[in-house]
Amino acid sequence: MILTVAVLALGIHHAGAQYVTYNHDETKMNQVTVMETGAGSLTPALFYSLIHNQYYRTASATNKLSYRSTAGGFAYSQVGLAEKVDTSLTKRAEVEALNMADRQVDLAWTAEGPKIQKALASFQANIGRIYEAGGNASDTEVWQERLHLFQTGVSAVRDGYMPNAQRKRQYLKIYEDICRANDSLIGYIVTVYGRENTRAALSATFGRPDRTADIASEAASRWKETSTTTTNP
Repeated sequence: MILTVAVLALGIHHAGAQYVTYNHDETKMNQVTVMETGAGSLTPALFYSLIHNQYYRTASATNKLSYRSTAGGFAYSQVGLAEKVDTSLTKRAEVEALNMADRQVDLAWTAEGPKIQKALASFQANIGRIYEAGGNASDTEVWQERLHLFQTGVSAVRDGYMPNAQRKRQYLKIYEDICRANDSLIGYIVTVYGRENTRAALSATFGRPDRTADIASEAASRWKETSTTTTNP
């Protein structure tokens, strides 16, 4: 019983204590040193010369330190280039942020939109006058398609990703085209109206009865009466 308690106590004592052991291996140390820095030599020399002869001859020259130094030199030479790239990208990001803000808010429509809408409304009203002037459905459809073309152009500019300066130029060009088309439409309505009035006037003239003979007969009778009155007072 006493022996059992002593064994348990000894086990607890060893479990609570911590020991650090270090067994130095010269061979492994030399290999790590040669691999990392190229210093020292590989031991045992006979083993390496027989089993790993090529590695034994080149290990010191091909150590990791030389590769690290070469890579570090190249990396250091690229610091200036990296800083320039970073500066350029930062400036570009700032410019692009301003460009995005300029493209996302349609300030040009605030200035040019009302007059474009007014021109489109006038064009639409004049299309409705084609029937009144005597035009037909085919003529109206042609001009209606032109109106849809202008409306599509306005929508494309409003939805487009472009700076407000460019957007304004597009709006002004569309407005100019609408005004030019509206003038052409007015000229066409005037032409159709005049054509229909002329046709109606010609139809009325052609339908008038020919009274030339009656007028001549009446004139002859009046002439005879006048002659008789003059000869017989």
